[in-house]
Amino acid sequence: MLTMEAGPSRSPVTTNDQAQSYPLPQAHFYSVEYPGYVRLASVPQAIRNLGGPSSLESAFKRGASKSETLVELKFRIDDSFVHPIPGEVVANNSVILKVTRKKRKKTVGLEWNESRQYEHIGDFKAEAVGVLHKTVRFRSMVDFQYQPDPDDPISRLRSAMHDMDAQAITSYRIPPEKEEYRIMVQPLSSNTESALAAPIAMNLDPQLMNQGVNPVNSAVSSANRGFRSNLRLFPPPIFSRQSIAQSYNFKGNPASIVSTVVNEETGEEKKRLINRMRWKGYGPATIAFSDANAPDKPPANVEAVRDQVDQKILKKLDELFAQRPIWTRASLFNQVSATTAKEIHNSKVILPLVCFVFHDGPWRDTLVRLGYDPRKGPEGRLYQRLYFRNANHPINRPSVATRRQERATAAAAVNLSTDPDKEEVKTSHVFDGVNLTKETAAFQLCDITDPMLKEMIEDPDDVREACDERDGWYSTHALERIKAVLRLKFFSLLDGRPATEEECQAVLEQAESESSKTVASSRNAKLRLGKHNMAKGAMRPEEAAAFRLRAALDREKKVPTQR
Repeated sequence: MLTMEAGPSRSPVTTNDQAQSYPLPQAHFYSVEYPGYVRLASVPQAIRNLGGPSSLESAFKRGASKSETLVELKFRIDDSFVHPIPGEVVANNSVILKVTRKKRKKTVGLEWNESRQYEHIGDFKAEAVGVLHKTVRFRSMVDFQYQPDPDDPISRLRSAMHDMDAQAITSYRIPPEKEEYRIMVQPLSSNTESALAAPIAMNLDPQLMNQGVNPVNSAVSSANRGFRSNLRLFPPPIFSRQSIAQSYNFKGNPASIVSTVVNEETGEEKKRLINRMRWKGYGPATIAFSDANAPDKPPANVEAVRDQVDQKILKKLDELFAQRPIWTRASLFNQVSATTAKEIHNSKVILPLVCFVFHDGPWRDTLVRLGYDPRKGPEGRLYQRLYFRNANHPINRPSVATRRQERATAAAAVNLSTDPDKEEVKTSHVFDGVNLTKETAAFQLCDITDPMLKEMIEDPDDVREACDERDGWYSTHALERIKAVLRLKFFSLLDGRPATEEECQAVLEQAESESSKTVASSRNAKLRLGKHNMAKGAMRPEEAAAFRLRAALDREKKVPTQR
């Protein structure tokens, strides 16, 4: 927009004539908002810094791709390690005006008066010469720049690749690595002492050079004077990914208070900020199998909020843990109503008041009643947990919309029922060998009701004298037999059919033949903390596929062909 200075005030003139119209030329123009001072003589240099005329033609041509419209500005075009400033081509619909002024000669000896101080010397004329359709703008911040040693072999190789110097590229050899990380600066004069005494020309903050801080640092700086770094550092393609400046607008935490801490040894006082509103985590006590004692009371921070939880739910959990000392989360939630299970899950405080958790061993990820230690007696073997990774049957998780619909349907069913807190009988944690309730094989031994497996689980002849970190109270041979049959029955149900008695016997015979190898490998394997009993003994995908194929072929042999 062209702004002109107003002249002396005159009386308005009223006219009915319309403003004169002028034709708009159809000449097309393109512009570059160059971030620097450009004189008429330096225009060729500015165009070279933008990549040359060919780069601008590619950026401004019609139908150019996004990569072609990127214009890079380099202030040092001969430096291969310089990081350019990215610019982009944006649409524009401005009109270019050509403004000319015709000078008028001053009258010699003309007296000055107030009426002439607003009069312009010369006549101005503006005319439209064309339309500006595209403009290159540079709105990104300049990246950090680093100039490596130009005499380094890597720098010379980079220059040779830029200049397509085949002889220099083929003659390049990797230089030997020297452990001289500080080399002496070559003096420019014959006076060595004066040359070494002169400071190195570096545009660095004096505090970064440890100068003027204390006498010790000054002495160190004097010792380093006359040397430079020899680390052979080369810049990456880009230092900062942030191209647009953002307002950080830092504000201190209003909940923080200043606290004074005294060092007991030195008596020195230090101040630190403490957040009074920091989140306090509530979780059940967690122990490892190697810990000697099981906790008999909840953590102190959990006990402090006992009065804030629902006492009815807490009493219900006490009754459930009195009936059975160890539960999984799935089996425990199946004993209460949906609203109660949701309240327990969202509370984060109710469960830590009644139970603790093993994070490894045969009872890993189970909820154990406070004060009960399954490692003390063989009756704890019935609560051991087995888990198999379902690698061949990935779980198809429902979408967010499906889960919302299911929650809405469940809530409506609860509202329509006569007793919303009525406990439904849910058996997703039970394995009977016939019905498939879930696609994840994670069961406690007491929740397995399959007759064949239950007989093997309750057999007292396979009980150890002392609890083992890997197999619990069962011998390795007995636990491997239980796992083999459970694995076969579970994955057979995933395939849509129950396992036959003959298939189970074949698996047991195979387990008998490989029991010696399994025992030896399990004895020699080093246990890792927190990794016990997780998918232990699970078949690899190719082994499981081969096993199912052999079972299918055996069934076909036994069934007579009907013609």
